[in-house]
Amino acid sequence: MKCEGEKTYPEAGSCPVCKMDLQPMETENSKELSDQDISEESIFNLTSKWHTEEGNEIQLEDLKGKTLVMVMIYTSCKAACPRLVADMRNIEAQIPEANLDDLRFVLVSIDPKIDTPERLKAFAKENMMDGEQWTFLQGTESSVQEFANVLAVKYKKISPIDFSHSNIISVFNSQGELIHQQEGLGVDNKETVEAILQLTQGQS
Repeated sequence: MKCEGEKTYPEAGSCPVCKMDLQPMETENSKELSDQDISEESIFNLTSKWHTEEGNEIQLEDLKGKTLVMVMIYTSCKAACPRLVADMRNIEAQIPEANLDDLRFVLVSIDPKIDTPERLKAFAKENMMDGEQWTFLQGTESSVQEFANVLAVKYKKISPIDFSHSNIISVFNSQGELIHQQEGLGVDNKETVEAILQLTQGQS
């Protein structure tokens, strides 16, 4: 509790000197907490740990502060995933360079046993997706399933090396809240690009 001037007192009541009511102090910690709050809808509430293509261990909250464009793929996929990758690169090509600083493209593997960080890094280079704005993530089977549930992505192993899966590109704001989803392969991504531009211009 605080009186006028710099005197403070541990309990509520009135000041023994000036008799005025004491005012509660706002601590720096409480200010910091309010600045760092994330909503219940944020993917940053997921506490699972992931490995990037560089082998670094991160949590999703480490991606906070940038607009995120996220998709779930696996590197040995010969059908849908190459087209999803092409869609992601097509979206990137439509974003002005000035907006790329506020943007991160994140590709999450649904096949964590095969898609090691080393394999993801090689895949990134092969597909010219090894710039700073690209991140590939390998999780555990349970963290991948949890993340897929949040994105409403369904996937199922149909052979030792193949999965059937949803083809959804998701856009999140800098606080990890889902803003837009694009479903399908090779579809018109005008709305997705517009959502990204609005978010990245807002952060600049």
